[in-house]
Amino acid sequence: MNTLIIIDMQNAWLHGVTPRFDKANVIARIRHAADYTREHSGQVIFVRHANDDALVGSAGWEVIQELPFTPGDVFVDKTACDSFAGTGLLTHLKITGAHTLIMCGLTTEFCVDTSIRAAASHGFDVIALSDAHTTGDRPHLKAEKIVEHHNWVWSNIATPVNSRVMVRTTSEVFGPHF
Repeated sequence: MNTLIIIDMQNAWLHGVTPRFDKANVIARIRHAADYTREHSGQVIFVRHANDDALVGSAGWEVIQELPFTPGDVFVDKTACDSFAGTGLLTHLKITGAHTLIMCGLTTEFCVDTSIRAAASHGFDVIALSDAHTTGDRPHLKAEKIVEHHNWVWSNIATPVNSRVMVRTTSEVFGPHF
């Protein structure tokens, strides 16, 4: 079963003041991945980050409306960059028999990166969707370069013997979407 994990695609960070690199296309690719996953009996997991900018239950905490969810989708709430830390994600994945996790979302250098590394450390194979994660410009580096850098890192990262990280485009995994 395909398991798509969509990280922190929430109003507080996507419809706020910080511009996000290639935002419209990233959202479209994630939606395509989610639609495909559901159509092929996979599971879609939305991870939501809660903090002072996105209080649980607030409009900022909600997943953006451009990524609608269905009754079969799963929600995981977290307060750290690691989607596994202090959440039931690992238990849920073990119960469902997930082996390969397809990961995407926001922000590249924080929650997406940390969660990809944690997933590999927990023994999962990971497919990082190279064109379906985003971030904003930082004082020292433009968002496009952050995305490029992390795609390179994930392509070359050493993982435990029982896992691997692969970097693929959304089209390579789910077929063309436009």
